[in-house]
Amino acid sequence: MSIILGIDPGSRITGYGVIRQQGRHLIYLGSGCIRTADQALPLRLKQIYAGVSEIITQFQPDVFAIEQVFMAKNADSALKLGQARGSAIVAAVNADLPVHEYAARLIKQAVVGTGGADKSQVQHMVQQILKLPAKPQADAADALGVAICHANTNKTLIALAGQASSARRGRYR
Repeated sequence: MSIILGIDPGSRITGYGVIRQQGRHLIYLGSGCIRTADQALPLRLKQIYAGVSEIITQFQPDVFAIEQVFMAKNADSALKLGQARGSAIVAAVNADLPVHEYAARLIKQAVVGTGGADKSQVQHMVQQILKLPAKPQADAADALGVAICHANTNKTLIALAGQASSARRGRYR
């Protein structure tokens, strides 16, 4: 059993999603958004750091997963996104959490089945996978998608490790 904190970073809105992986089951624990005030970027970064730190304290995750920076058309936006990611990652590292990063296309592939999925498709599938009564807010759904992606990737790695150790012992499955 492990608790996974997924983060969808943004300089104005940072989504978070927390799930528990119990064997093959994913259980929803919580989600939401850290909305920064309309202030200078350094103060927004401080809010992101404090917000992620508070979520870590509240949920006590075992692992931290975050979406990688994609190349934006606007270089300034990409730089701000990178700084927001950095604030969230520092909060995780300060809490001694292992950090895993996933590309947006891989996250969409893990949740929807196609790397080109749009936000509404991600929201719908997150609702279905986690058996939520309503669609989560878009940024929270993206963060839950990051956590689901990590859980699925982790299951695959564990299965592959098991096959490799079985092969070394001379047993194939």
